[in-house]
Amino acid sequence: MGVERRSLVMTPAERLTCAYHEAGHAIVAACLPHTDPLHKVTIIPRGRALGLTVQLPTSDRHTHSKDYLEAQVAILMGGRIAEELFLQQKTSGAANDIERATDIAQRMVCVFGMSPLGMQSFGGTRDGDREGPRSERTARAVDAEIAKVLAEGYARARRILEARRGAVRAIADE
Repeated sequence: MGVERRSLVMTPAERLTCAYHEAGHAIVAACLPHTDPLHKVTIIPRGRALGLTVQLPTSDRHTHSKDYLEAQVAILMGGRIAEELFLQQKTSGAANDIERATDIAQRMVCVFGMSPLGMQSFGGTRDGDREGPRSERTARAVDAEIAKVLAEGYARARRILEARRGAVRAIADE
């Protein structure tokens, strides 16, 4: 989790944003099947993070199902969506979540064969660069599938948070 950063003082507005952001992650994680149980939710800054929502697996896992990966994308989207729904804002606090969700979506499509494009490796990505030859048409199809995974995760998380507004507020207030 990282060491608590006592030297970082957040403004009340930043604390509120962080509280709703983490509550968004927590509610989506708690409501979806195929996820690890919640362990801790905090808005105490640790490491580079202003807050954290921690899930711990119940056992060692060596592979991940498509359902699990799709749930992870939705959970990662939950923080930004909570900011939008409850605070009518978008902040840079979701940057790492967006990066991680995009990485999962790219791996699902390009490496794991978990898209309608089929059982084919599209070279994956390394440091943002595409590996291996890919036609422009194939690149567009891959990009569209990655965008689809992200959009579906976003929509799924949004439906959950809209239906559970009271729970999000309660966690953020706590």
